[in-house]
Amino acid sequence: MTLDKYLEEEGFKKKTTKPLDKYLEKRDFKKTSEPPPKPVEKRENDEPIYVIQKHDASHLHYDFRLEFDGVLKSWAIPKEPPLNTGVKRLAVQTEDHPIEYATFSGIIPEGEYGAGSVEIWDRGSFKLIKKTDTKIEVNISGDKLRGGYVLIKLKPRKGEKRDVNWLFFKMKGK
Repeated sequence: MTLDKYLEEEGFKKKTTKPLDKYLEKRDFKKTSEPPPKPVEKRENDEPIYVIQKHDASHLHYDFRLEFDGVLKSWAIPKEPPLNTGVKRLAVQTEDHPIEYATFSGIIPEGEYGAGSVEIWDRGSFKLIKKTDTKIEVNISGDKLRGGYVLIKLKPRKGEKRDVNWLFFKMKGK
């Protein structure tokens, strides 16, 4: 089912962004309490959303999310996110999530994609410093993470088909 078809069935007329199709395909909203996508509303004078959710699924990890273009761009970080400089973490890019997901805490039922508990580990906003296809620099204003952080896209290893691995760390002096 595509996002547009789902929204049409739910009575929404306005179309939302296509990046949420993968999010929608992986979930049954009759079984999970995760938020379904809604039409994108332009928010005035708000700084972009930043959130990290601690997700105890098949493996404990942290879902790092930044708001871009009306969706939450998302990365799974296998270890606790770095609070200080000198600590680098792998961040695996995952499907985009709807803005509504920024406030989600709860249990995803067994048998559903991502089954397990989700809790908000940190939240706040960010200012974009620089964004290219291979590098994203932001200044995060969260409860735990504060200051300059960077995501650098890694080249796929030999034999890897997907181009989803990034390095996430706190910038020195920021």
